[in-house]
Amino acid sequence: MTNALVVIDVQESFRARPLWATTDNPDVAKKVGQLVDAARAAGDRVIWVVHAEPGTGNTFDPASGHVRVMDELSPAEDEPLLTKTVHNAFTTTNLQHLLTVAGVRSITVCGLRTEQCVETTARFASDLGYEVTFAIDATATNPIPHPDAPAGQTVEELLADPRTLSAADVAARTVYALSGRFATVKTVAEIIGD
Repeated sequence: MTNALVVIDVQESFRARPLWATTDNPDVAKKVGQLVDAARAAGDRVIWVVHAEPGTGNTFDPASGHVRVMDELSPAEDEPLLTKTVHNAFTTTNLQHLLTVAGVRSITVCGLRTEQCVETTARFASDLGYEVTFAIDATATNPIPHPDAPAGQTVEELLADPRTLSAADVAARTVYALSGRFATVKTVAEIIGD
């Protein structure tokens, strides 16, 4: 087995946040599901990763009940489910060990957030020598507030601020930064051959 699909943070924690209403790809789980089905059919390894922030009281605190894979997706019994506590999926998990033991040399990454956990995992994987495919339409993100925006903005204030970086711009900048440097950027249709 030389290929693996790494599903990053496709979890209910994001849906439980008010910011979910601004997500650029609210149907991300459907695209991720297509990648999972194709990887399983090809006999590729599927590894699931969720993000947790224990003791914070937010939606990423395991005590909230939201730190679980989105309800319409389900890891198979033999598919690892890792929990990370930083942005990239390697640093606080045994992901690299799992990939090495399985003989994986090529990974496809997808999930939430496009420019944050998925991008940092792609960069880290590239630095480790993996051939990385970034499934752009199987990721999702939100608008990003300007660094000088006041803390605690409401969703309405975020969207009304002309300095806010739109989710579309976030995705475009991510493609620009990764493509040809750290990853090959493809759509789900290109990856699964539809």
